[in-house]
Amino acid sequence: MKTDFIQQTHFIGVLVPEDIRATLEDCRRYMNEAYGCKSGYGTPIHVTLVPPFHLPEEFSTKDLAMAIEKEVILAGSELKFDGHIENFDAFGDRTIFAKVIPNENWTKLRDKVLEAVLKAAPGCTKKDKRPFTPHLTVANRDIPSGASVAALQVMNELNLVEDFPVDNVAIFERRGGKWNVAWCGEM
Repeated sequence: MKTDFIQQTHFIGVLVPEDIRATLEDCRRYMNEAYGCKSGYGTPIHVTLVPPFHLPEEFSTKDLAMAIEKEVILAGSELKFDGHIENFDAFGDRTIFAKVIPNENWTKLRDKVLEAVLKAAPGCTKKDKRPFTPHLTVANRDIPSGASVAALQVMNELNLVEDFPVDNVAIFERRGGKWNVAWCGEM
């Protein structure tokens, strides 16, 4: 069966430190063991800045990296800040996540990264019209109906309250059906 769906090939995000990643990987394992969720395992733990998009063949990951390096990484000291996590929340029954507290720094970073991506590959994506909600996804898409409330109760018992440095921008590329970090620049 032929489909006209264009495969999403890239997205841009911020990686979190190993200790936070390990805690959230444990939460993903819990969701898998308790509810059969498998959706989270295909993506490294991150805060999405630019959601998945299709990068046309005339552009490359290197083009994106060079633009982000020039527009964001080299201006890094003015864009560096600490993110703050306060427990877990959900978007209905479709996504459970560690709640990153939004602030103007997140929006400024997202806007600069999006601007760099669009300079490197005009028209490949567009600004999301919804308010920017930084978050760290634990499970999505395959959460059984009604499971979010009980899962959140268990996860919030961890009392996850953490600060972390927002000091990198990563380009994720889909290869073999999985998202991999193709490039990461530190600010």
